[in-house]
Amino acid sequence: MKTQRNWSVLLGAAFLMATSAVGPGFLTQTTVFTQSLGASFGFVILLSIVLDIGVQLNVWRVIAVSEKRAQDVANAVLPGLGAFIAFLIVLGGLAFNIGNVGGAGLGLHVLAGIPVEVGAVISAAIAIGIFLVREAGKLMDRFTQILGALMIGLIVYVAWVSSPPVAEAAIRTIAPEEVDFAAIVTLVGGTVGGYITFAGGHRLLDAGVKGKEALGQVTASAVSGISLASIIRIFLFLATLGVLQQGKILNPENPPASVFELAAGSFGYKLFGVVMLSAAVTSVVGSAYTSVSFIKSFDKRIAEHENWVIIGFIVVSTTIFIFIGKPVKLLVWAGLLNGFVLPVTLATMLLAAHKKSLMGNYRHPKLLTLFGVLVVLLMAWMAGSTLLQQIGG
Repeated sequence: MKTQRNWSVLLGAAFLMATSAVGPGFLTQTTVFTQSLGASFGFVILLSIVLDIGVQLNVWRVIAVSEKRAQDVANAVLPGLGAFIAFLIVLGGLAFNIGNVGGAGLGLHVLAGIPVEVGAVISAAIAIGIFLVREAGKLMDRFTQILGALMIGLIVYVAWVSSPPVAEAAIRTIAPEEVDFAAIVTLVGGTVGGYITFAGGHRLLDAGVKGKEALGQVTASAVSGISLASIIRIFLFLATLGVLQQGKILNPENPPASVFELAAGSFGYKLFGVVMLSAAVTSVVGSAYTSVSFIKSFDKRIAEHENWVIIGFIVVSTTIFIFIGKPVKLLVWAGLLNGFVLPVTLATMLLAAHKKSLMGNYRHPKLLTLFGVLVVLLMAWMAGSTLLQQIGG
């Protein structure tokens, strides 16, 4: 019975991480980069998967062994650092949640023809409903699992009907004709950057999966989360590639919707509505939950009324969207910011991994440390290069 319960928690954390990553921005980025890089985008996806797994294993292991949330770990490494990181995480989480709420509204608009703003309010109400029940954590796990599985099934179907050039994609994944650093930074930042890095790790901690004895479970959950997000990315890449190979042109106003519609007609367009709604609502849940988990250790009142603070976070995001709209520039810069937040947070976790006062007699694997350091340096360099290009452009 205990094993079954643990598997439910592990899958819940994995799906929370994966569905937090797979939001409206994820769908658009994957489609746009496939359009610009073609089959060579497969290499970017492969490299990002390797980097993602390295990041998650380092971060989740430190959280589990220290039995502390990331902000508390950071404060133990350097007083005040946790508050600074929490500020960046919550700011980025709020920015993305505005986009997530808008994406959910768009999904309902495609499905039912209702105004996007009304759809956003309905979607926010669905997300809020999860945190109104006593067992919100368990309901959140089940909610993300069901919608995550639904997204995977629908995107696999669209990839199949688009008849993508699988052989060419496989070749270019190993031998790309073009490598785009901005795409790598965006993908890694969008999959394990900002709040997403900690979504599953904090969920496991809240569910009591912690300590050295739980490292096997933590590793399984972390790899599962990356695998789930990667499956969605890969099949959306293949679906887009199949549509483009047929000489069809994507609508620049909504590239991912074009892929679904061009691949499967009006039925495909409705499927896009389901996928967009599922991706957006689960991201609203993941963003709100994880953002609040970063501030609840700073004030007992937040921890005592956590669910109500999460609800307030969703309400604020929705209100901003209704009255201001989706601030495109804010979302673009928030995505780039995630590319910079990742090296800072990962470097902090790596320092913590070797701090005896935090980790006791635990010894962090040297290979993971080395890999983590390489990711920090690589992401800092690529993020810096991307920023200079943005400024120069």
